[in-house]
Amino acid sequence: MTELTGRPVGFVGLGAMGLPMSLNLRQAGYEVVAWNRSQPARLAAEAAGCAVADTVRAIADQCPIVITMLPDLPQLAALLDGPKGLLAGESMTHLIVMSTVSPIAIRTMADHLATHDVQLVDAPVSGGTKGARAATLAISVGAEESVFATVRPYLEAMGSLVRLMGPVGAGSLTKACNQLVVAGTVAALAEAVQLGERGGLDIESLLNIFGAGLAQSEVLTQKRHHYATSDFAGGGPIEYLLKDLRIVAESGASTMAALPLTGLLVQLCQAVVAQGDGPLDSSSLLRLLRQLSRPRSVQS
Repeated sequence: MTELTGRPVGFVGLGAMGLPMSLNLRQAGYEVVAWNRSQPARLAAEAAGCAVADTVRAIADQCPIVITMLPDLPQLAALLDGPKGLLAGESMTHLIVMSTVSPIAIRTMADHLATHDVQLVDAPVSGGTKGARAATLAISVGAEESVFATVRPYLEAMGSLVRLMGPVGAGSLTKACNQLVVAGTVAALAEAVQLGERGGLDIESLLNIFGAGLAQSEVLTQKRHHYATSDFAGGGPIEYLLKDLRIVAESGASTMAALPLTGLLVQLCQAVVAQGDGPLDSSSLLRLLRQLSRPRSVQS
């Protein structure tokens, strides 16, 4: 780490997750140079003490460590090459990819970066916007041990659990496993709430029972108000969960794992997105289940 002491860290992608993550780095004492396509996020980062770059090349010129929090790898790939791309920068030696991406595709990208003498670190996060704001994210890392030792302090500024899972791709495979559990829990809660309401149960009381017993989970904690109020705005969009489940399915195919639940969850999420509810929280699966049920007096 000595060669990086005093050097700024770059951050690309200041969305609902990226902005608070970059601010936690700043709070931990790091000088942060940030970039985002949209002006409001750049202004918010600047107001919190981050420097703001006009191009990603300007970040890579200054920062040995560059962190990205973008929707998927195609958005990152578009920023890598060319005279204004990250790989044209003079200082970048490590690129930390913290999005949920394909384990297969991230290994291919790592090979590409290696030809430019840049080490890619595969470090997706779990914990949602709540964890991003509180710096309590769980971060699963795919990297060589020596590379992990170099970047670990930066990751610990953003998360409360940082774990090396194996070489590049292992972090993303861990996140795929995590998202399968999340999606299954979201769907199970939606089915249970629909069953309870159609049977005449008070949903607040039902959710209280879940929260006091074995059905308690962080998914329930963060999404409880959606199920209780049928207000599905905000939260984690179901279109993103669908993207994650497709990564799960791809990982299952590449490892020859039997994932029957994944196939059903993909179909359910596809149906929600197809009817225009993609931007809604993943708990909006409840809306679909209400529509699929036989007509009764329950309001959608």
